[in-house]
Amino acid sequence: MDSIKVDKSARPLSADMYSELRADILSGEIPDNSKLTEHAICKKYNVSRTPVREAFRQLEADGLIENIPNRGAFVTGLSRRDISDLFDLRSLFEIQAVEWAIKRMTTEEIEALRETLEFMEFYTLRNDTEKVMMFNSQFHNILYAGTNDRMIHKALNTYQTYLKHSAPAKTYSKDQLKQILDEHKAIFNAVEAKNTAAGRKAMEQHMEQSKLRRISNYF
Repeated sequence: MDSIKVDKSARPLSADMYSELRADILSGEIPDNSKLTEHAICKKYNVSRTPVREAFRQLEADGLIENIPNRGAFVTGLSRRDISDLFDLRSLFEIQAVEWAIKRMTTEEIEALRETLEFMEFYTLRNDTEKVMMFNSQFHNILYAGTNDRMIHKALNTYQTYLKHSAPAKTYSKDQLKQILDEHKAIFNAVEAKNTAAGRKAMEQHMEQSKLRRISNYF
């Protein structure tokens, strides 16, 4: 997957440095077990040491790099087990999120969800994987916002980021895109009907299939 592109001349903040390093580690552009030095990262990304040091601290807290005494910082990345566990954790949060969203979403948010689903269908018919995946993420983000819960919203955005950047670029078959669309239609129908039981079931099935698609394509 392509790295996040940031204008280096306008990237003085440690948050930007952290985001780009994280994306490059998850995508494999910076391979696992690579040694990271402040000097090399400053030179590669054209930044000062301050944002690099802060980014290293955040990446270590995330478990993506490890500081080994007398040896330095090394990339740990995500293992296959990590990816599998992330899917399972995301599934638990997504199922809870859709239940809360069904109870709390406004009419305007439901209409935004409908419009996003219509875009997904439009691009599914054109077999445009990139656009389908873009509106797929937007669909879920609307649900997260609809929970009116900042913590679950933040957690799910983090899971999405990790799973997105740790996956190679993929073009799905027409049948797979149709399956993805149908799964989202089932979720939307439950939201529109305000049926929490149906929403939980639809989201659980979507998460199970998402994990299977990932495993079959990348593992």
